[in-house]
Amino acid sequence: MIVLDRCAVSTVDSMSPHLAGTEHASGHVVVDNGRIVSVGSGPAPRPYESHTYVDASSCLVTPGFINTHHHLYQWATRGLAQDATLFEWLTTLYPVWRGLDDTVTHAAASAGLAKLALTGCTLAADHHYVFPSAGGDVFNALVSAGRRVGIRLEAIRGSMDRGQSDGGLPPDNLVEDTEAALIATEQAIGDYHSTADDALIRVAVGPCSPFSVSRELMTGAASLARRHGVRLHTHLAETLDEEEQCLAENGCTPTEYAEQLGWLGSDVWLAHTVHLSSDAVKRLGATSTGSAHCPTSNGRLGTGIAPVRDLLDAGAPVGLGVDGAASNEDGGLVVELRAALHQARQRGGPRALDVRQALWMATMGGARCLGRDDSLGSIEPGKVADLAVWDLSGMDYAGIADPVAALVLGTPPPLKLLIVGGQVVVRDGVLQTASTDELARELSSASAKLQEAAR
Repeated sequence: MIVLDRCAVSTVDSMSPHLAGTEHASGHVVVDNGRIVSVGSGPAPRPYESHTYVDASSCLVTPGFINTHHHLYQWATRGLAQDATLFEWLTTLYPVWRGLDDTVTHAAASAGLAKLALTGCTLAADHHYVFPSAGGDVFNALVSAGRRVGIRLEAIRGSMDRGQSDGGLPPDNLVEDTEAALIATEQAIGDYHSTADDALIRVAVGPCSPFSVSRELMTGAASLARRHGVRLHTHLAETLDEEEQCLAENGCTPTEYAEQLGWLGSDVWLAHTVHLSSDAVKRLGATSTGSAHCPTSNGRLGTGIAPVRDLLDAGAPVGLGVDGAASNEDGGLVVELRAALHQARQRGGPRALDVRQALWMATMGGARCLGRDDSLGSIEPGKVADLAVWDLSGMDYAGIADPVAALVLGTPPPLKLLIVGGQVVVRDGVLQTASTDELARELSSASAKLQEAAR
């Protein structure tokens, strides 16, 4: 049992970003057996049972953050193709990724998940779509990294079957056979997916993108996912190049193409959704199709600013995504709240997104995208105890009366605690589940190995 006392609490207990969630200026949260058992204003009730008492004065407690889009293997290829468009960036990096194996994947994913944990993330959705024939079991390497670091993982079994000879972007020796990709995806669901509401590992189905995947794989993946009751994820409408290609090849926009293939719906969330018409925004809202907004990555690649305010107004679930570290070298999640707020305001003015809506996207919005809002995303009795305790003491936050504004607009604060299912993963800014020095050594070795092999 853990008792968090004398803290500001932002519960984010509203299903809508337009409605204010319950907040306590000075309150408490009590955790027992991995669940939230009490939250409220004033001092915590001191239980008779043995418990850990935490004086969290000068702290803000929020739900753990949810990262809705990532490519953890890319931690091994940071800093490359610094001034490239998306298509240029991909064609530069595909030859490097050909050397990916299970050792590199595990090292990169472990480091990436550690950075996410240290920046408030308790659940990460990782879209892994590169499976070199000599790379070993890279998907197992990803899952084992999640278990090592101790945060929840939505492991998305990605795939590509459309190489350059078929008009796709990836080299032919980096794509899979269509049927083989579907068989491997079904195997991953059987091996790793859990339906428990507090599952540490779930599996989703994720063909990479319309410019690297055939129509047959897109429809086959949708059918497979729905047969097994798991979620669907892909990239969509990230760049104007993609839209032009889709119009030329299919006579329709990416969103129209996705709908033709059965890829809009409440069991689908899409990465980026930058270039959407007003009709496309309405379709995503009407079908409750989710969007993973990746503001820093979009800025790094110059792809544009997603219409987040319009999507929220249309009723689409919108979460935040860090995206791969090869297009977002920081790799942390807390900075994405401010980036999302700034980009929304650059597009729509100072009232386009407020600090609590940015927090909602990082928590309840992400939970809705991943279909886990019944158990995660807010601080409510009975829900799983995934909590971030942010330390707002010190000069950086002195004089900021609103703790949510301090979190979103100020310097990213350190974590006093990160709790995942009642287990402490970060304490006083230090990862408890693995040595970050060891992770750094492993990552340096993996990155050197991968990039040397590409020379």
